[in-house]
Amino acid sequence: MKIERMIGILAILLQHEKVTAPYLAEKFEVSSRTIHRDIEALCLAGIPLVTEPGPNGGVSIMEGYKIDRMLLSRSDMQAILAGLRSLDSVSGTNRYSQLMEKLSAGSSGLLAGDAHILIDLSSWYKSSLAPKIELLHEAIRCGRAVTFTYFAPKGETERTVQPYNLIFQWASWYLWGFCERREEFRLFKLGRMTDLCPGALFQKRAAPLPDLSAERVFPDAYQVKAVIRPQYKWRLVEEFGPESFTVQADGTLLFSFGFADKTSIIGWIASFGDGAKLLEPVELRKDILAFAQGIREKYL
Repeated sequence: MKIERMIGILAILLQHEKVTAPYLAEKFEVSSRTIHRDIEALCLAGIPLVTEPGPNGGVSIMEGYKIDRMLLSRSDMQAILAGLRSLDSVSGTNRYSQLMEKLSAGSSGLLAGDAHILIDLSSWYKSSLAPKIELLHEAIRCGRAVTFTYFAPKGETERTVQPYNLIFQWASWYLWGFCERREEFRLFKLGRMTDLCPGALFQKRAAPLPDLSAERVFPDAYQVKAVIRPQYKWRLVEEFGPESFTVQADGTLLFSFGFADKTSIIGWIASFGDGAKLLEPVELRKDILAFAQGIREKYL
């Protein structure tokens, strides 16, 4: 994978005065031509690399920038490699662990990674998630559209999307791409996709980066106030933070937070059973009552 290989090349150059293209090609099991393309890409990205021909030649970081070798400290490199290791949790392979082994071989130990930081980016549906990520990653790399069935609150639809980015956010994986149905860039949750298939090649366009701020994705349409029993303090701390409530004189918790939609409010209040009482918005109190009565009627 190009980006992981380029990170690996840079990591080696940060530790060695000079290395040859054949050495890097053998290290990463690619051709010397591929290594030269990676070096060109690194130069375009602003990394000052120098290639010297001849028996004593090789690739190195420009002499005037040697002090930049200290830019990445031991802890910095360990953090980078902990991140690479975490990708194995969703890739369904051990390619990133193999990359670390290649970088660590014969080195000073700088690239051993931090064994005390364990990151798992997979989900409860790991067996189905890994193939999706692999297929989408390859489609992004090749510039190939994907088709899939998408399940959303408003219904089930068939989509064809030109993929641009895979994003891990809000404890879930998402695809950012141009939806041919809506004719705009949209965010799709991988867990809601089925029947995922590669489609036709497409011409890539200038793609904006998604606005992933909570205010943009989950706008506050309702300001909720509720009284919660004290035994549920752990839930409020975990889900919304300790600043989301105040402890009242009788020990109950006065909760205040913004919600994006009515359905979320009703479901969230109902999840406490009789441990929560909605104060505001007042107009939703009757909806919660109707919800509770509907549940009751099903079990009479």
